[in-house]
Amino acid sequence: MMANSIADISDQLVGTAAADPQVTKTFESLPSLLQADRALVRIGKMLNVDCLLGPIGGPFLVSIRQGLITEISAASKPMPSWRFSYTASSSAWVEYWRPEPKPGWHDLLALTQKGEESLTGDLYPFMTHLQYFKDLLALPRPAISGQSA
Repeated sequence: MMANSIADISDQLVGTAAADPQVTKTFESLPSLLQADRALVRIGKMLNVDCLLGPIGGPFLVSIRQGLITEISAASKPMPSWRFSYTASSSAWVEYWRPEPKPGWHDLLALTQKGEESLTGDLYPFMTHLQYFKDLLALPRPAISGQSA
């Protein structure tokens, strides 16, 4: 039987390693999703940071300049340079990207209470631009569910 919605897909993937390729693909789509959201780019226009974002097992080094993702690459270097790191389990990302996430899975900081994420490094740029990062990392919700933004 074919999955018809993100809820069906995420129910199949939560807690399995099979979520990793989809989560990776979703993170790779962030630059184009962000570029299409001019309001969010405008909100982040004062943000210039290199950070580590993504699944715990395979985060991405993300360069953000004037609110745009200018580079995203697998953090394969032994010691990449970044200001802060926000990573979460693949199952947490799948839950977070549901069109209507369950309580506790709906917010980046709520994932902390579940023990599903790790936030480390210099938190100043993350906390100063918290709404930007919440909105940036929520961009895949409508894209995954097939809704228009």
